Amino acid sequence: MSDKKQRVLLVDDDAAIREILSAILSRHNYDVDQAENGRDGLRMAENRVYDHIITDIAMPVMGGLTFLEQLRDKEIHAATTVISAHTDMENVRRAFKLGASDFIAKPFQSDDAVLLTLKKVEEKARLAKENRLLRREVGDSYKFANIVSKSGKMQAIFNIISKIADYKTTILVSGESGTGKELIAKAIHYNSVRKNKPLIDVNCGGIPDTLLESELFGHVKGAFTDAYRAKKGLFEEADGGTLFLDEMGELPLALQVKMLRALQEEEIRPLGESKSVKVDVRIIAATSKNLREEVNKKNFREDLFYRINVLNIEVPPLRDRREDIPLLVSHFIEKYNKRLGLDIEKVNSEYLQCMMDYSWPGNVRELENVIERSMALSEQKILELELLPPELLRDTGRPVDRPNNELFFQDEISIKKNSKKLEKILITKALTQTKGNKTRAALLLEISLPALLYKIKEYQVN
Repeated sequence: MSDKKQRVLLVDDDAAIREILSAILSRHNYDVDQAENGRDGLRMAENRVYDHIITDIAMPVMGGLTFLEQLRDKEIHAATTVISAHTDMENVRRAFKLGASDFIAKPFQSDDAVLLTLKKVEEKARLAKENRLLRREVGDSYKFANIVSKSGKMQAIFNIISKIADYKTTILVSGESGTGKELIAKAIHYNSVRKNKPLIDVNCGGIPDTLLESELFGHVKGAFTDAYRAKKGLFEEADGGTLFLDEMGELPLALQVKMLRALQEEEIRPLGESKSVKVDVRIIAATSKNLREEVNKKNFREDLFYRINVLNIEVPPLRDRREDIPLLVSHFIEKYNKRLGLDIEKVNSEYLQCMMDYSWPGNVRELENVIERSMALSEQKILELELLPPELLRDTGRPVDRPNNELFFQDEISIKKNSKKLEKILITKALTQTKGNKTRAALLLEISLPALLYKIKEYQVN
């Protein structure tokens, strides 16, 4: 998909070897830089991002092993290959322990031998990256069957996805918070020809404005304070795959100009870099804002809006697809039975009817949280109405029973004292639910393990 040149840094004190390797690699579309020792190579690796670094072991000033050690300590990520004679295998083994992926034996037997080694290293790096992205785990998690829905509106969305998944068309996914826009983006990616390439997501509203440009486009060393080394941006990380820009309506106006150029020209320029870098990225943007209104308010550029709004997928809120609620309830019960080690079988009819009557302002995310909460508090295999949050009961016209007298007393109205009693009951329930596993209990209670241990001692929970 992407014809972007791979960047290679050659580090060797022998100018003849550097020139031979440089000629071989340049003929096969590699972008090659050279350094004559490890010290110079380290400086260059800090200032520019490389896909490969090829280094000799025996060099003056800074040898190859020290160079590899410095790369590791400075967290400079590049596939590394060492040059060595067959007689120096002990140092090659030490290089592997320092992160080298392969070695090229001197003298070079042929161009093909050198290129084959690099291709093997590229494949190792690709597999390592896939593991970091948990591709094996998530690859099957976002097929249509795992987006739980039988509503006509969602089935229409699935039909659109199946038609456009393989095209590079920019897609805008809109909808209220909690409707599952990220799941739609993942379904598009994992059902496309790009499924074996990275899917990188970034929340445009979750990163400070001062850091967002660097995160998206990368930077060279010294581009700004704390830029101690060069860094690839998310556009380059997603090369050949998909970049999911969540909450794009939060993108600062100053950055919208650069985003528009990146989308139109299919190239980016890292901060502090004088040259642009070509990228092959499929863009999926998402927003909970009405971008047309934001354009009218001058908060969002009109040209960028039309550039990302090539195809709009509007995810309906849960209140407009209530037929999905029973399916989602069953799905989340199964999910949290596995995650929490529980054995909840179902919900009673009153519980389900109350969920059907509720408006779900937080959409599917809120429903999932309610199910998890109910399961954590339940002492039976069937979820009962009283396990639902008081605000949900009130909003659907159900009576909210007076709390248990163990928790609240008519002659005791202290919030501080009753809060402690509530904490003790919830801690006891969590420990009972997890059969005394304090780590899992802390996760259920959404507090740290040290905080739980402190409260167990303070409240004398047995």
